[in-house]
Amino acid sequence: MNVRKAVFPAAGLGTRFLPATKASPKEMLPLVDKPLIQYGIEEAAASGLTQAIIVTGRGKRAIEDHFDISIELEHALEAKGEYELIEELRAIANLMSMCYVRQKTPLGLGHAILCASGAVGDEPFAVVLGDDIIDARVPCLKQLLEVAGEHRASVIALERIPREAISRYGVIDGTQVGDRLWSITDLVEKPPAEEAPSDLAIIGRYVLVPAIFPLLEQIKPDRKGEVQLTDALRALAAEEPLYGVVFEGKRYDAGDKLGFLQATVEYALKNGELGEDFRHYLRSLPL
Repeated sequence: MNVRKAVFPAAGLGTRFLPATKASPKEMLPLVDKPLIQYGIEEAAASGLTQAIIVTGRGKRAIEDHFDISIELEHALEAKGEYELIEELRAIANLMSMCYVRQKTPLGLGHAILCASGAVGDEPFAVVLGDDIIDARVPCLKQLLEVAGEHRASVIALERIPREAISRYGVIDGTQVGDRLWSITDLVEKPPAEEAPSDLAIIGRYVLVPAIFPLLEQIKPDRKGEVQLTDALRALAAEEPLYGVVFEGKRYDAGDKLGFLQATVEYALKNGELGEDFRHYLRSLPL
């Protein structure tokens, strides 16, 4: 299975981070020294993908500017002799080929992915949700791509979640068929803990076949008027094989304020330039 493209839904309103996201895209919130969405783009590029399809909305122009070349900024840096910084900025612009699609109204994750169907075309593709920052020796998306290539089927990332928190996630039912590998028979969106079929939650990394698009077109919006990807995946699982991988790595829910702070602290501690000084600072704080 040859996967070249990754879809990045980025049209949400970022209400959990208001007022910070009133005029700035949530995807551009800095995690240490890079915006959230760049971590996902770098993961896709490190996994061998070459084209990013970013689904944006109103007020998201900063995302396009970030992955573009800024001639004025480069000229200013050149005048100061900051050539290494210029190369770093150019590397950001050259991570992947960028394509932007507009979601005029935020109608859910499923609708955002459907908006990208024209750019994806009739080929398998990945989906990366920027809220999930995943620190892994082997990129999480690459782990999924290896399974997709072996089984020539759609694959989603899974993580074991404590039962008391499972109602915040989509959850799968299925049979374990290998080390960290599950054959999925059903999916449920945000079930009550006592009704959840497992403790395996769907995490924001997917490798999908184009057959998902006609299924998304048929999905009826939920009570909030949103088209849920989970509903389309449920229909897909009824028609063809669908697998889940309990990925190796650590996930941070950067779409949540506490998760964002946790990611900031741990990524700062691992930063080559800041780590030691930041560690000393944390140790100096009164507890």
